[in-house]
Amino acid sequence: MKLKAILVEDEVNSREILRNYLTKYCPNVELLGEADSIQKGLELIEKHQLDLVFLDVEMPFGNAFDLLDKVPDRTFETVFVTAYDHYAKDALNHHAAYYLTKPINIDELIKAVEYVVEVKEKENDLEDTVLRPKFKSVNGKITIPQQDGFQVLNVADILYCKADDNYTEIYLENKKILVSKTLKYFEEALSTYTFARIHKSYLVNVNEVVKYRRGKGGSVVVSNGKELLVSASKKKELLAYF
Repeated sequence: MKLKAILVEDEVNSREILRNYLTKYCPNVELLGEADSIQKGLELIEKHQLDLVFLDVEMPFGNAFDLLDKVPDRTFETVFVTAYDHYAKDALNHHAAYYLTKPINIDELIKAVEYVVEVKEKENDLEDTVLRPKFKSVNGKITIPQQDGFQVLNVADILYCKADDNYTEIYLENKKILVSKTLKYFEEALSTYTFARIHKSYLVNVNEVVKYRRGKGGSVVVSNGKELLVSASKKKELLAYF
């Protein structure tokens, strides 16, 4: 698959290095343009139908996050390129598919491109098809601790789980249960079932997914109509279920 991409980077040398690396090691990336500012980057995004944007974090008169905030309904993936690793958390919060630090490691660059290719190909393959998880729901039960003992739930009845600090909200069809366990605990407890960690805040029962939407990291709609965000870094894991 050929990825239509642009490069947004204010430093001439950094642009040249990344351009050369892409040309030599990532022939499936077609660079449609380059920008040295947020405004020029926005103009390129509006002009082209893009699959991928390589984006430096720090630029004159703003940063990468300012640019992305101006494109709320984006369908392209984003790879952040920066000399400062402390932006990693912000990059994930802005649904980055990958995070590269300067000087760019060629192997990591190739991995970033391959990741986006796999996600885009899977999205295209699943478009206009009936979604059926590869794995059937396995019958099972899970105990939920309570002050006076524990409650027993059928695993198949859980639609999704949502993180709430050191607590987890478990959503069933008609009610919500607050449990004094972390989402990580339930991710591990439900690892043998069809549950996917789609976001730092969400663990979803894949059998309850009725719709997938592109954009930013993307999102899924579950059977009760609730829309849940999907982190760009979790897309591949989720789409592999179908």
